[in-house]
Amino acid sequence: MSKVYFSTWNGELVNNVGKPEEEWEESAYNLPAQYDDHRESKAFIGWDGVSLFNADVDVIRLAMEYAAQYQEYSEACGRCAPGRWGGRILYDQLDKIARGEGSISDLDHLREIGASMQVTSKCEIGKTVPNPILDLMEHFEHEFMACINEQKPSKHYNEKVGYIAKITAPCTDACPAHVDIPGYIEGVRDLRFDDSLEATRQTMPLAHVCGRVCPHPCEDACRRTNLDEPIAIMALKRLGADWETDHGLDFFHPMEKAPSTGKKVAVIGAGPAGLTTAYYLAADGVEVDVYEELPVLGGEVAVGVPEYRMPVDKYNQDIECVRDMGVNFITNRRVNADDMRAFEKDYDATMISTGTRISKKVYCENERKEIKGYWSAIEMLDEINLWEKYGIGQPVDLTGKTVVCVGGGFTSMDVVRCAIRANAKKVYMIYRRDEKTIIRNTTYEEYHEAVEEGVEFLFHSAVSAMVDEEDVLKSLMVDKFELVPDPNGGRAELVKIEGASYSIETDFLIPAVSQAADLKHLPEEWEIEKTSWGTIKTNGKDYMTSKKGIFASGDCEYGPMTIVNAVGQAKRGASVMSRYLQTGEITLSDDEIMEDHLRKLKVYDKKEKVTGWLPGLPRQHSEVLDVDIRKFNNKEVNLGFTQEEALSEADRCMRCYYIAMVQA
Repeated sequence: MSKVYFSTWNGELVNNVGKPEEEWEESAYNLPAQYDDHRESKAFIGWDGVSLFNADVDVIRLAMEYAAQYQEYSEACGRCAPGRWGGRILYDQLDKIARGEGSISDLDHLREIGASMQVTSKCEIGKTVPNPILDLMEHFEHEFMACINEQKPSKHYNEKVGYIAKITAPCTDACPAHVDIPGYIEGVRDLRFDDSLEATRQTMPLAHVCGRVCPHPCEDACRRTNLDEPIAIMALKRLGADWETDHGLDFFHPMEKAPSTGKKVAVIGAGPAGLTTAYYLAADGVEVDVYEELPVLGGEVAVGVPEYRMPVDKYNQDIECVRDMGVNFITNRRVNADDMRAFEKDYDATMISTGTRISKKVYCENERKEIKGYWSAIEMLDEINLWEKYGIGQPVDLTGKTVVCVGGGFTSMDVVRCAIRANAKKVYMIYRRDEKTIIRNTTYEEYHEAVEEGVEFLFHSAVSAMVDEEDVLKSLMVDKFELVPDPNGGRAELVKIEGASYSIETDFLIPAVSQAADLKHLPEEWEIEKTSWGTIKTNGKDYMTSKKGIFASGDCEYGPMTIVNAVGQAKRGASVMSRYLQTGEITLSDDEIMEDHLRKLKVYDKKEKVTGWLPGLPRQHSEVLDVDIRKFNNKEVNLGFTQEEALSEADRCMRCYYIAMVQA
C-alpha cells in the first residue's frame, strides 16, 4: 500500500486531487514513495502508468523527461520507425509545450503518435512508453492547456529537478544478478556473440557457469509464458561464452579496467561470490588478493558440481577471465583468525565469501560419523570431483554398493547422479516432500535426467534410524508420511503414517539436507553478528557486516543458495566496497536503489494478457547425451543449441524492456 496524490498504475485510478492529505486514498501497489533513507519520491513513472506523491509535480516536464529517457534508448536501438521516430516526436512535442511554445495541434499530434506507437512498435519499450504520457495528458489536460494558452513554461521547467531512470525487463528483474537478458539474446539473434557475452558480463562474469547450472528463475518471469512457453534463457546464455572459448579469443570484457585507485582488498574464498567480487573490484582499479583453502580455484562449483554438468575446462575459462582483469589468487591457504587480524592492517577492506562446506546431519537415531558408510555430501563430491576434474586423490568406485542420499536440492541431485556414474548397484534419494517440490528446488531437466539414469526417489519419507554392526552401516529405518490438509486453508502438514515404516539395506548414507558455514576464522573479539542460522549477518542490501570494512556475500552470508544468487550478492557487494574504499561511506547507487524498488513493485505480471505476438512457437530443446551413454561417464550431458536452434529460440524473445523513472 502506498499513499499517493494521483496514480494510474496497472489500471488502478487513484485520484486525490483537491482532497486534504489526511483523506487521501492509498494505492494497492508497493510504489516507491520513499526513494531512499534521505529522500522522498515526488513521482514515479513507468511502463504501466504514473504515480504522483505530492501536488507540486510538474507533470508536463515529468512526461518530457520520461520521453527523453526513451529517446536516448531508442536512438541506440533503431529497429523500428515507430519506436525510433515516435520517441523523438514525443520528446520534441512535450519539450515544446513545456517551454511555453506549444499549440493545441501539438496535443493532438502527441495523442496520435502515442496511440500509433502502442500498436506498431516492435518491442515492449516502444509500446509502453506512451502509456503514462497519455495518462498525464488525459488527467492533467488543464495544465497542458494552461501552458499552451498562456504560452508560458511549465512550473518547474527552468529549475533543477532530479530524475533517476532505470531500464529493466521482467526476466532481468527476476534474475538475482540482474543480467541484461534481452541484450544477450539479441546478440545471439544478430550472430554477434561478442555483444551477447559483453551484455552478460556487465553483471555476471561467470558466463559458462550460469549458462549451464543456473536454476533460471528468469524463465519463471518470462512474458512469453503468458503466450506459450518461456524462452530458453539459460541455454542461450552459454552461447557467447562457448563462442569465445571455442575460438580461442581474448576475453570480451564489457568495461575497460580503471586506473589504479591505490586501494587493496582481500577476498576469502574463490567460489562464485569471491570470483565475482574480485572481477568487479579489479575492474574498478582495486588491487585484489583472493585466498582459497582448496588446491584448486572455483569453490563448490569446482569440487561440488560434477563434470557432466559443469566441465572444468569451461569453468576454468570463467576463472581465467577474472584473472585477466588482474586478480591475484593464492591457493592452499586456509585463512585463520590471525590472518584476519593481519588483513585488517594490510588491506583496506575484506570480503568474506567462504561458502558453506559443513554438511548438516539428518538428525536420525544412531547418526554417528564413526559409522563406516556415513559419508557427508561435501566429502563425497570433493573426492569424486577432485579426481575426475583434476586427477587429485583416487577414483571413487561404488560397484555393487547401495547408496541412499537424503535431500531434495541441487547437492543431493549431484550426489545421486555421481553415485550412478561411480557404478553403484542401487541409488535412492529420500525426500520428505513430493516430486513437484523437488523440481521446484532444482529443475525439471535435472530431476528427469536423474530418473532416466536409474535413481529411485522415495517421496514423503524420512530416515528415522541408522542400523550398524560394529560401526559398519547395514540398513536404514525409514518412516512414511502423508500430507494432511489444513482445515483453515494453510500449508498441508506432513503426518507420519503409523505402521508404514520400512527398512532399506544400504552401504552408504549420504546426508545432503543442507550445509553450514565454518566461521572459525573470524576473531572472537570482533564480535561479528551472526544470524540464527549461524551465518554472517548483514542487512542484505550492502553486505557490510557489523564490523566496519568487513563484508560478506554468498552462502556464508545467507546460507546455501544458488550460484546466481551468490553472484548477485557479490556484484552489489563489490559495488558498495568500491565506493566505500574511496569515501569511507556505505551507499547504494541509484541503479541499485531502483533495482530494489522494482523488485518490490514486481515487474512481471503473470495475469497479463499478451497480444500482438505470434503464439504457439515451440521452445527449442538442446540435445542431451543419450542416457545409455552418459550414466557410465562424466561427459557433459547437455550439448547446447546448434546455430539454427539458437536463432530460432532467440527469435521468440519479445524484447520486453521497460523504462522506470523516479523524480526525487
